[in-house]
Amino acid sequence: MALLEEIAETSGMPAYSLPEYPLVTICPSKKWVALNLRDLWAYREVLYFLIWRDIKVRYKQTLLGVAWAIIQPLFTMLVFWLFFGRLAGLPSDGIPYPLFAYAGLVPWTFVSNAVSSAGNSLIGNPSLITRVYFPRLIIPCAAVGAGLMDFAIILLFLLVPMATYGVAITWHLLLLPFLITLTTLLALGVGLWLAALNVQYRDIRYVLPFLIQLWMYSTPLIYPTSLVPAQWRWLFAFNPLAGLVEGYRAALFGRQWDWTALSISSSITVVLVVTAAYTFRRMEKTFADVV
Repeated sequence: MALLEEIAETSGMPAYSLPEYPLVTICPSKKWVALNLRDLWAYREVLYFLIWRDIKVRYKQTLLGVAWAIIQPLFTMLVFWLFFGRLAGLPSDGIPYPLFAYAGLVPWTFVSNAVSSAGNSLIGNPSLITRVYFPRLIIPCAAVGAGLMDFAIILLFLLVPMATYGVAITWHLLLLPFLITLTTLLALGVGLWLAALNVQYRDIRYVLPFLIQLWMYSTPLIYPTSLVPAQWRWLFAFNPLAGLVEGYRAALFGRQWDWTALSISSSITVVLVVTAAYTFRRMEKTFADVV
């Protein structure tokens, strides 16, 4: 009642006309914050809007439109095939080298573009963060979600060279949804870490392209895992994308599955996305002050 009387005195309103709302004190949490995933569902329309906005902005005023989604991995595959397949003579585990390279570029192109977009998503939308309240987790999620359309286009286009080389469709393709889910979670986990750190430390924006380039060379895109000496293969366990890339090749071409590598990649991906989400929620209270 003391607070109501103070409000009445400063506003000139009689105290009896003010509603007796319960007193709520807002203070910073001393415990680890909750994810509050229900907030994401409550603001799902904002997520859909941001995804659609990112898709439209990406291809606005372009001559080829969504064809750019295919051009990037296609020409990269041709460069890999010319220099590493023909000139360097790298092996491809019995798979035609163009298919070998393109199958690895399918998840890599999505992950690299999604991580780059998500990592710069917060500093690229300062007006949204400072003027309107909604779960900030939606912004990097939308950046990753917008890349799923390109991912689907690239993956469907792979059927063309597979038919050209006479590759048979097997039941292994049924595991593609599982691999796609893991790939999306991996991109989201790395993107959340980089997005949160990028707000606090703007050096991330300049280091990010270099980190992505290093990640590409440490992933078996242009070379098979069998080419790596046995004593160094344990290092691949720390790269979750390596196991996923080998999983895509096994699913697409009916190859033998490396369940150990896939299990390690899955475990690291789950731990990465959970810790990234908690850290992001912990840091988002300061985003509006420093973005």
